[in-house]
Order: sequence, then structure tokens, then C-alpha cells
Amino acid sequence: MSKFVYHAADSRGNADHGWLHSRHTFSFAGYYEPTRMHFGALRVLNDDFVAPGMGFGTHPHDNMEIISIPLEGDLEHRDSMGNGTVIRHGDIQVMSAGTGIRHSEYNKNKDKPVKFLQIWVFPNKKNVTPRYDQLTLKLEDRVNRLQQVLSPNAADDGVWIQQDAWFHMGRFDENVEVNYTIHKAGNGVYCFVLEGSFEIEGQKLQKRDGLGISELSSFQLKALSSDSELLLMEVPMH
Repeated sequence: MSKFVYHAADSRGNADHGWLHSRHTFSFAGYYEPTRMHFGALRVLNDDFVAPGMGFGTHPHDNMEIISIPLEGDLEHRDSMGNGTVIRHGDIQVMSAGTGIRHSEYNKNKDKPVKFLQIWVFPNKKNVTPRYDQLTLKLEDRVNRLQQVLSPNAADDGVWIQQDAWFHMGRFDENVEVNYTIHKAGNGVYCFVLEGSFEIEGQKLQKRDGLGISELSSFQLKALSSDSELLLMEVPMH
């Protein structure tokens, strides 16, 4: 029997540090909600706003797949593997932290904020050699369809991670309908609305609402307004 978990945008954890405003879908840092620890292998979904010129100083990670998706502005990244890059809207970045990495993230601009999604996925292999990658995606490839932006396979579209996970993004005109089919039995999908509104399996979703779907092999989504955009994160549930 299919299962659904709905998270309204305003029910998320709220952290305001002045230079950083973050909304947490799942328990993170000072936000602890035992009923919202993760959705399967999806551990963190943070919706971050970083003030001009500010950012996260160098800090460590290990044994986690960390994905950053910029929504607005320019995010500057540096890490202990020697990478120094800038990611922008239309890019996706991934780090397999593995045995351990250190990195920093800063808003490159002094005159405008940066907004990005920080996503953590539990890996299916521990203590791998740390790895970094980023990719510029073709935004036209997500108009009125789902564009694959992440998978378990290096040869597939998008970046890849150490987990049987698939991420898709799409931007839709009003009343466009799309079917999504699960890639691997036992996986679930967390749907996160970036802009506009959708109806998914009878549940209406507004901007920054989330809906977790499990124990279904496929489902239908419909855009309820123009320029509606969403991110689908398919992950193992166990």
C-alpha cells in the first residue's frame, strides 16, 4: 500500500543567524524533530540563504554524499582536495566525502545574496576515496519535462553519487502532466516544490512544500500554475 508524508513549507525548522537564513526539512543542527530525521537515504534538505560576502568557513565531512544546487547567485567552493570553483543557477555540485574532506562555501558577491539547496544522502559504501564534481546543466532540457540531474551511474546524465538515487528537475507550464516511474524497487521519492504549485497523487503542493512517496511504482504530477518548478529525489527507503 502506498505511503505519503506531507511537509508544509512553514513546518520546516527555521535557523536565522543573520548572515545565514536556513529552513530545514529534516532535523539539522539546532533543529531537532524526532519524527523528521530523514526520508529513507535522504538525510538533509536545507534551503539556504547566504548574505552578500558571507559564508561557511572550512569544516569537515565524512561518509556522506553532499549535493549543492544553486537557485540564485554565485557560490564559491574550496576544499582540501585542491578544488576552487564557483557554482551558479543551472549547476549541480556533488562531493562524496568518504574518508573525509574539508571545505568552505562563500557567497562570491558583495552586493546580492546566494540561495541554494544543500542536500545530504547516506552513501551505500563507506570510506571511499573523496571525490568532487560539478556540472552545468541545460535549463532548456527541463522545460515541461523531467531532466535527470543525478544518478548512481557516471555514464548517465547529470552527476553521480555512491547511492542508488536519481534526482530530476522540471519547470512546467500550467496544466502540464508528467508521469514518474521508480527506477529501483523499494525506492521512494521526495518531491520538493521550488516555484509555483503542483498536484501529486491528489495532494496539492505550494512553493517549498514537500511530499514523500513510497511503496509506489509510478505516480502522476500536474503543474497547477505557470513556471512551476520542482525537484524529485528518488532514494532507497532502507
